[in-house]
Amino acid sequence: MPPQRPDASAPAPATPAAAVGLHRFNEADPGAAEEALLACCGSHRWALRLTLHRPYPDLDSLLAAASEASYDLRPSDLAEALADESWMPQPLLGMRAPGSHAAHTALRAAHAAYEARFGHVFVVCLDGVDPEEMLDAVLTSIRTRLANDPDEERLIASDELRRIALNRLEHLVASHTAGAH
Repeated sequence: MPPQRPDASAPAPATPAAAVGLHRFNEADPGAAEEALLACCGSHRWALRLTLHRPYPDLDSLLAAASEASYDLRPSDLAEALADESWMPQPLLGMRAPGSHAAHTALRAAHAAYEARFGHVFVVCLDGVDPEEMLDAVLTSIRTRLANDPDEERLIASDELRRIALNRLEHLVASHTAGAH
């Protein structure tokens, strides 16, 4: 299983870029803010909720609100977010990682089996995984999760999507691009 995000209750480090980014996000036109948030998580309900609750006093407050909104996703919101992940212009998760041809073939087959079983793309947060270990981490995770029943997997996929969205949101604010659209 991929490493967990550092203690979510620990405050995110405040940086000048994050403060500028948060200010820009708070001040952005609602449409631009929602568009920036949709790049973090493809659920319109999630993005709208975070947009409407602005301004956020600090990054920790924004991340806490994003996490809470993720936990409140309805099945249709989760399906929308997972569908959004499937059309993102990127190769299958783990395919750019170093590894043998056989390992990449096994990974493609595992992705196909996962999508056939659960009806959506495989998502896993790889924050903190070394590039050399990425292919093995993804392959191990897919193979483990293929044994889950659909309800259990929906919960796991939802949590992985939440972790991915929080990482993207933190990067978005740190790079102060919110509202620059």
